[in-house]
This record gives sequence, structure tokens and C-alpha cells, in this order.
Amino acid sequence: MLFAITLHYLRPEQEVQAQLEGHKTWLVDNIRQGRILFAGPLLGGTGGYILAYAEQEAEIQQMIAADPFAIHQLAGFNTQAMTAAIRAESFPHMWAQQAKVI
Repeated sequence: MLFAITLHYLRPEQEVQAQLEGHKTWLVDNIRQGRILFAGPLLGGTGGYILAYAEQEAEIQQMIAADPFAIHQLAGFNTQAMTAAIRAESFPHMWAQQAKVI
């Protein structure tokens, strides 16, 4: 199942920046493990966006709990589960198996 995760910063920029390298390491680790498909900051510097994959939402919640931004209460996380109905042919089949290819 795919998960759209939106982060919104709760603390001043200096506090967020102090944990940014740890957050980036967390992102890379989860990308390498196949949980995060892509991630990036929102324009305007208010937070970030992650597209993730897991069998169960509990896996996503456990992953988020290990993020330095969550540990230090620097960001709030809004997680929405979704089922892909259609996908571009170039989007990997393994992450949207049931989706119709366009």
C-alpha cells in the first residue's frame, strides 16, 4: 500500500536545521530498505512530503517514530493510505500492482 506523508514543522527553523542531517540519514536508510519512494521539502520551507510503501500502516508509524524530526518533536506527520488506481507505465509495478497502466 502507498502512503502519502506530509510533514509540517512545529519548531523554529534553527531547531529543525539542527536535526536535518539526522533526518536525511533516516530518509536514505528507508529509501535503501524500499520503504520511501521519494521525499523532498515543501516550497516555502514549511515542511516536507514523502511517498512511502508498506504492507501495513503500523510499519509506516514505526518508521516515522524513528525519524529525528519525530523524536525531537520538530514536525507533525499527516499520513494518508492510498490505493493506486492508475499509474504511468514507468511507475514501478511492485508499488502499484493493482493499478491500471496508462
